[in-house]
Amino acid sequence: MGLYKYIQALWKKPKENMPELWKSRVIAWRREDSTVRLERPTRLDRARALGYKALQGILIVRQRVERGGRQRPQIRKGRRSKARRRTKIVGVNYQRVAEQRANKQYLNCEVLNSYWVAEDGKYVWYEVILVDKNHPVIKSRKEYAWLAEPQHRRRVERGLTAAGRDSRGLLNKGKGAEKVRPSLRANGRRAH
Repeated sequence: MGLYKYIQALWKKPKENMPELWKSRVIAWRREDSTVRLERPTRLDRARALGYKALQGILIVRQRVERGGRQRPQIRKGRRSKARRRTKIVGVNYQRVAEQRANKQYLNCEVLNSYWVAEDGKYVWYEVILVDKNHPVIKSRKEYAWLAEPQHRRRVERGLTAAGRDSRGLLNKGKGAEKVRPSLRANGRRAH
């Protein structure tokens, strides 16, 4: 069994396999900012599977998202009561919200992918793999050079990452997925 298989086995049930480490991590992460740049991934097996390599121009960001009803920050400035509505980001999963918020902090980068790392009663944490598309190392590598092409610009905002495609219903195939393609809007939102 290789190294990644052992890491994968630990992360199957992290609360049971590493309870003290899990608890201390979550307590420490709650005190951190919601977006934290990391030196290396917490889950190396998952990061490598999703395209991470320890190269210049590739960053890992841990993003915290609040769980539950209110995912949009409450407006603190003056508004009429009608304009204070829509507190929930509907039809968008936590992972997609995490990717969008991480990308907002690093505007020169594109989101390659992301994966779950932890959750508690209040928050859920994802690590987002960001790629600096203008870095010469990235431009010279065939496996990442496609991110610099114009059709992939702001891909996280258009729901083109794996989490985005999932929340758009595009990972479904076969019977029951007829009203999903080419998009929900094209089919009058009948898939939901």
